[in-house]
Amino acid sequence: MTNRKPIVVVGSINMDLVARAARIPVTGETVQGEEFRTHPGGKGANQAVAVARLGYPVSMIGRLGTDAFGAELRDHLQKSGIDVSSVGASETSSGVAVIIVSPSGDNIIVVTSGANAAVSPSDIDANLDRIRAAVLVLTQLEIPLETVEHLAKVCAREGVPLMLDPAPARELPAAVINHTRWFTPNETEAAFFSASDRSDSPEKIARTLLTKGPQAVALKLGGRGAYLADRDGLNQQIDAFAVHAVDTTAAGDAFNGAFATALMLGNDPAESARFAAAAAAISVTRPGAQPSMPTMAEVQQMLSRKH
Repeated sequence: MTNRKPIVVVGSINMDLVARAARIPVTGETVQGEEFRTHPGGKGANQAVAVARLGYPVSMIGRLGTDAFGAELRDHLQKSGIDVSSVGASETSSGVAVIIVSPSGDNIIVVTSGANAAVSPSDIDANLDRIRAAVLVLTQLEIPLETVEHLAKVCAREGVPLMLDPAPARELPAAVINHTRWFTPNETEAAFFSASDRSDSPEKIARTLLTKGPQAVALKLGGRGAYLADRDGLNQQIDAFAVHAVDTTAAGDAFNGAFATALMLGNDPAESARFAAAAAAISVTRPGAQPSMPTMAEVQQMLSRKH
């Protein structure tokens, strides 16, 4: 796939500090940890690795700190097959995420931005040629909102489709949503942006989200799969693959990276979402964020089995 126009990811790069415990603690409670590991993470980097692991060309625009984590993260991205020539360095710490995971795979996450907070509109302008050459741009909300807004305007001006993962959820300028080709929230984020009750049907929530401005919605439903809707009348439920989950960290990032890859390989949205559901299913059977991302062969094997 090396002759294809690349996917460009503009987003966060973190080191994940992951503790496994018998259960998620409540406020003020201390629980005994069972295991601790560090894993490369960050929603932007996770999605870039997801694309690269599937064999599709991908480059990243972001920032790392000048600390030891920064050097380790840059090396990992390069070894994963990602072009990091547009990843800058800031005189600060790299981003980190503190994650607690329960035996069922549920997790809670606290993210500290570090160098991710320094990703600015000037970084977008400095890499304009890279964005112009992209077949698709992926971004999230772990970098400054003004940068995401500027990126959305640049993508619209240059005719490059934008896929936005609106996480963590926050109020968005109309210009961001209106310039988004694919809006890909999970259920919690969808409830925030649609002001809907989570008991509402996925179809109702997706149709409400479309009124906010994006051209299409891929609503990520976790163990219930995904729901697709667009302005041309697409309304389709995509079932999940039944697996034993051990860690749901970055399952949504696996979905986004795989969904983008499948779309760019010429699949229709429903086929692409089924491909992405298979990738996400594989990812939750493994610990960690980027280490859990599957290869193309693994996804094809999952697709060949029944749900």
